[in-house]
Amino acid sequence: METNLTINGTEQRLDLDPRTTLLDALRHHLGLTGSKKGCDHGQCGACTVMVNGRRINACLTLVCMHHGDEVTTIEGLGQPGNLSPLQEAFVNEDGFQCGYCTPGQICSATAMLKEISDGWPSHVTDDLDGKAKLTAEEISERMSGNLCRCSAYPNIVEAIRKAAGENT
Repeated sequence: METNLTINGTEQRLDLDPRTTLLDALRHHLGLTGSKKGCDHGQCGACTVMVNGRRINACLTLVCMHHGDEVTTIEGLGQPGNLSPLQEAFVNEDGFQCGYCTPGQICSATAMLKEISDGWPSHVTDDLDGKAKLTAEEISERMSGNLCRCSAYPNIVEAIRKAAGENT
């Protein structure tokens, strides 16, 4: 099935089996291996990418469902020598250990910060009329779909706060 997408700013035409997941299309057909296949059930978040600015688990969606969509992967956020603010913060705050979950964490955090700036509340947001404060509890709630087996959570939270310009 032919599917046209914009991936990291580049138009892509894919002709794949309609059962191909977005994750498999990215990794196996386009060579974008930053997004990882962790659980393949949408429970770990290692495959998180952004579609039209919103974070999704790429293992749970078919590529043919995204005809015409704009997909951003970790490779589209920054490259060595030109890192995004979140990528730099993850490095500076040691927000990773083995690094397997890091691309999904960074994609998810990028979208999460946009959700906050757009005024989206979470389950733990105190003030539904104002901007959510980037407390550890708020970040943890919003990032709960991204697991880190190495337990680098305190450093991930700190990296997100630093990238957002929050004083800690």
